[in-house]
Amino acid sequence: MEICRIAEEQTAAAASPGGPPLRLIGLGVQVGDDAGVEPENLQFCLEALLSQPPWSGARAVIERVEGDVLRLTYLEVDDGGPND
Repeated sequence: MEICRIAEEQTAAAASPGGPPLRLIGLGVQVGDDAGVEPENLQFCLEALLSQPPWSGARAVIERVEGDVLRLTYLEVDDGGPND
């Protein structure tokens, strides 16, 4: 839930004032081997959360890394502009 909360907060903050809201298309998460998180379980949970509004259909990409890292690495958004 925290990853989705951060994604929602960041897309709202990045939206242009008075412009259309940004729509989350995807997000990336790095998960370390020693992070205490099972990547497959995280993938399952993120897919379930991202299938619901306000994300509806965004995809999660999980990258396994060394160490105890658990980090949101990127957000992919659609601003509704003609160049998307």
